[in-house]
Order: sequence, then structure tokens, then C-alpha cells
Amino acid sequence: MSDAFTCLQETICFDGKMGFYSHTSKTCKTPMKFAVYQPPQAQSGHVPVLYFLSGLTCTEENFMIKAGAQRYAAQHGLMLVAPDTSPRDGETPGAEADWDLGTGAGFYVNATVEPWVQHYQMYDYVVEELPQVIADHFPANLNRQGICGHSMGGHGALVCGLRNCDRYRSISALAPIAAPTRCPWGQKVFSHYLGDDPATWKQYDACELVHQYQDQRPLLVDQGTADAFLAEQLLPQALQEACEQAGRSLHLRMQLGYDHSYYFIATFMGDHLRFHAESLNA
Repeated sequence: MSDAFTCLQETICFDGKMGFYSHTSKTCKTPMKFAVYQPPQAQSGHVPVLYFLSGLTCTEENFMIKAGAQRYAAQHGLMLVAPDTSPRDGETPGAEADWDLGTGAGFYVNATVEPWVQHYQMYDYVVEELPQVIADHFPANLNRQGICGHSMGGHGALVCGLRNCDRYRSISALAPIAAPTRCPWGQKVFSHYLGDDPATWKQYDACELVHQYQDQRPLLVDQGTADAFLAEQLLPQALQEACEQAGRSLHLRMQLGYDHSYYFIATFMGDHLRFHAESLNA
């Protein structure tokens, strides 16, 4: 059982329960917050779980408040889980200096370099600790898990999903940072969290992982053509090329005129929930 589990707020939503919670993370060595939507089907039994990893500067609240996903989760009987995007320990030097490094920018990696190594263990938190917390406190079926995310969280969903085919039955992303070792955001963060050797960064790059972890799970990726970060930071074409080379099924949908915002996410959230439900409810 996780330490110091606390319910912060719960309310009814589409006949299910929307809640916000905190607990003391043994992985990150600091309190962590997360949000859970329990669909109405959870009142009578364990249900599949879909994790959503949010992007830079977000908290556990953004997705649940803005994406409109609860309606679809209730229809398909999926539990939604949204963790915070980083530790908020108040102790790590430099964590508040830049918007794209430190607080709100955990990048879903296990940091190996000081001062980040103490608290910034977001990969293990998402893959290992958080699911156990969910199993301890909610009617979740951990044999049926999927993962999705946006931007930095899209990168996280691809990395966690590709590296753990035994845990996640389905993987999707919206405007993911598809090749972080090749873009300024990824290079900045990886050099701080993982050190100066680019070879160590590859374990957190989806374009590298599709070659290392080959299986039959298809990938769904939506990307807006009017996204201001498309050309320099997101690089979906690199993921498409890597999947073609590896023989991996990728459904990359370039959505005309859409940007990087939650308006984009909300527009295609129904498609992503249906995509995950096909695998998680099979």
C-alpha cells in the first residue's frame, strides 16, 4: 500500500467519479498528485485503465479539465489516470529557472545526473509505482492498460508503451515529441537529466525504440499541420520513417489547420478513446 494516500476532491461526472488525489512517492521521494476518472462501470467491477501523460508546464488537472475525455471513457468503460508532469519537491536547484526544464518538465525519464537524480524518476513512477497506487485504491484491471499523451507526454507515452509491451496493450499520442534526441527541447533536457553522452539518450527516443522493441501493437498519432512546434520540436516524419524501416504499424494522421492546443486534443480525443477501447475491451 502506498504511503499517505489522500483524496483532495471528488465529484460526479457522466455518472462516474472524477477525483484528484495525492500520495507520498517512494520513487520520486516527494508528494505527487494525480487525477482519476472512474467510469460508471467501475461501480460493479474492475475496469481497464488508460493513462494520459500531459505536456510541458501541465499538472494532473489540465487533461481532465480541458480534454473532454470523461464522456468517452464513460461510454467505453475506461478508467482515466493522469499523473502530474514532474516532481514538485521544492528542493531541486534550478527546477524553477526555465519553463522547459525542471518543474512541469519531467519528460518521463529517470534522471541520472545531479541535482535531478534525487527526485526526477518519472519513468519508473509512471510505469511501476503509479499503477500499483491505482491498483491499491481503485477498481482497476492492470491486465488491461493503455497509455496516451500529448507533446512531452506523447513522447512519454510512446517511450513507456514501446518499452513495456507486457504492460500496455495500446499506445497513442497527440503531437508527440517524436525524436527528442534530435530536437532542442529533448537535447536540453536530456543533457541535464541524463548527462552529455547522447548514447544514453536513445533509451528515451521513440525513433530508436521502434527498432529495439518490435511487436504487433499499432501506434496512433495525430498531429496538427498548423502546430507552431511541428518543424523544429516534434518531428513526426522521423517517427514515420523509423516505423517504416522497422516494419512497425503507425497510423500518423496529419490534421489540417490544427495547432498544439487542447482544442486540438479535445477534437480527436474521442478517436483515441475508441482506439484504446478496441484493445482494452477485446
